[in-house]
Amino acid sequence: MGLPAVVAAAGATAIASGTEVFVDGSAGIVLAGPSEADRSAAAAYAAREALPAFDGTGTTADGHLVPLLANVGDGEGALAAAAAGAEGVGLLRTEFCFLNREQEPSFEEQTAAYQAVFAAFPGKKVVVRTLDAGADKPLPFLTDATEPNPALGVRGYRTDKAHPGVLERQLQAIAAAAEQAEAEVWVMAPMVSTAAEARHFAGLCEAAGLKTPGVMVEVPSAALTAGAILEAVDFASIGTNDLTQYTMAADRQLGPLAELTDPWQPAVLQLIKATVDGAAATHQPPKPVGVCGEAAADPALAVVLAGLGVNSLSMNARALPGVAALLRTVTLDQAQDAARLAVTADSAEAAKAKVRANLPLLETLGL
Repeated sequence: MGLPAVVAAAGATAIASGTEVFVDGSAGIVLAGPSEADRSAAAAYAAREALPAFDGTGTTADGHLVPLLANVGDGEGALAAAAAGAEGVGLLRTEFCFLNREQEPSFEEQTAAYQAVFAAFPGKKVVVRTLDAGADKPLPFLTDATEPNPALGVRGYRTDKAHPGVLERQLQAIAAAAEQAEAEVWVMAPMVSTAAEARHFAGLCEAAGLKTPGVMVEVPSAALTAGAILEAVDFASIGTNDLTQYTMAADRQLGPLAELTDPWQPAVLQLIKATVDGAAATHQPPKPVGVCGEAAADPALAVVLAGLGVNSLSMNARALPGVAALLRTVTLDQAQDAARLAVTADSAEAAKAKVRANLPLLETLGL
């Protein structure tokens, strides 16, 4: 929607009704009762030259390529992302085909839905995440409504054991859609925790005729054993939303815990680094490690992720211009310096402040 937002804003509930408030979503600042100087600064910001549209090539100032892809949920979203210049799809959420249904969609329904997305990106990569049911996305035909702790229960890849066949049929539909498309289709499983699970998923993909299997890194065990996991599959994609939630033991849907579920948390950044290091230790050249969580849409954090060695970033298409613009102002060495500042900080707030202070062009770009 393009509206700025800040969560867990300390003191927000004490602001009197009718008070003028300025909200800086990028910096995470809420300013109540702005001064004339604040108003002048805001007016200058509003009058600034708009960021250029993304031209389809994510790169640092010294030419280090960081492909910028889009997170989409259906064919309409894919067309919009393609129009915005996305270099492909880093996360196709397949839940759109399953939600609000009492029964599993047919093979034909699934195939048609996936084809609509693949058609928007001929010759480009489309990473399909298999059904991520459970927790905050329950499905009547697949998840147990009485499960006492859904976030730690049978969700994502784990549903295959409780309801065998659903995942295999989905993979067959993805493969059928891929055969009729020009997109380069990769497929990954959510909520993989062990190398054994990765091997099993890779076997299912091979049986379906899908050549590029991967996994989501969303739990600390997957990050810490990324090397072993990547011996079984071809790539990893870090879901920073869940990785943060499980690392910090904090429900990301609870406002009072928003400080803990900030992806700038140094512990989370260290696990991202562990994933990248695991990929490098297992195979040369290292197998690809991308990020498809909300962290990739934060321009300053995107610089940190590139500095940590993440190969690609996938985000809401609206975020592409800002991320691309900032990446082009820093060299890979500077991104690595920013990553070191963030990883060694003692809090999310300190990590963010240190990196933003080291990237003065953020203010110039209005980010």
